[in-house]
Amino acid sequence: MSMQPRLMLVVSPLMEHNPAFDRAAALAKAEGAALHIVAFDYLDGLATAGLVNEQALEQMRLGYVERHRQWLEEKARPLRKLGIDVTTEVTWVERPLKEILIHLREAPMDALIKTMDPESWISRFMFTPLDVQLLRECEVPLHFVNTVTHARPRKILAAIDPFHRDGCYKDLNDRILAEANKLASSCDAQLEVIYAYDLSSITAAEYGFGNGSTFFSSTLARQLYEAQGATFQALAERNGIAAEQRRMIMGDPTKVLASYAGAHDIDIIVMGRVRYDGLDKLIGSTVESLLYKMPCSIWVIAPQPVD
Repeated sequence: MSMQPRLMLVVSPLMEHNPAFDRAAALAKAEGAALHIVAFDYLDGLATAGLVNEQALEQMRLGYVERHRQWLEEKARPLRKLGIDVTTEVTWVERPLKEILIHLREAPMDALIKTMDPESWISRFMFTPLDVQLLRECEVPLHFVNTVTHARPRKILAAIDPFHRDGCYKDLNDRILAEANKLASSCDAQLEVIYAYDLSSITAAEYGFGNGSTFFSSTLARQLYEAQGATFQALAERNGIAAEQRRMIMGDPTKVLASYAGAHDIDIIVMGRVRYDGLDKLIGSTVESLLYKMPCSIWVIAPQPVD
């Protein structure tokens, strides 16, 4: 007997409804999943209030947490009437990343859902927002909810890169397509698969063709394009993606994916992320650069842990 899927919705410490509530409820209903809604509360003004003693401050914190708990229960009641198994939790914690990861270890989830918090580029440069921290550290599928036109997604786009130059992510594309297929099937949504490729930044030496400063000739570029096309078609074929669902578009992946999603009313784009070591964390990845640019929501798949 298969176990019931479980989704975790992380909500703001502020008691406000946002699109992630509607998306989480729709996905839980479509997948027959249990939904755990958790708020990690911490308000700077309350936490650092210096005009009251510690006992009074603790009572204020407890009072806020209890009000938030009651507020979440009010949000949960109509979902339970729809047949969704909903639980709620409120915890007071200053830095939620560690607590979120502990929650996921202690009670494994099929996906973590969260509203994408807007951050200025200056803020992202100076600090690492929680969304980016989760993107780098979370091992379960991670759904960042942006604007929501349809609570239950109607159009899903899976973005893949079948031409990795090492073997670290050889299974990631199949996992992306498996997750996208499952999501599309449970939501009765349309699925497309896109490979945005960019030959402009590739040098011949990366693939063993002479001097590293030498750019591809047109012949070599065509050969590489054909090789990538064949790999893409084989990948799609073994994952049951029909020919009419496949898109291979040349251009900078960040620009291609954002433009395609906006032009085709995509609700969710399913992508993979790479692992970070040392200074690589400063560089980021395609999915990280898209996080604040996409006109739709993002579903991120992490690579399998390296043995």
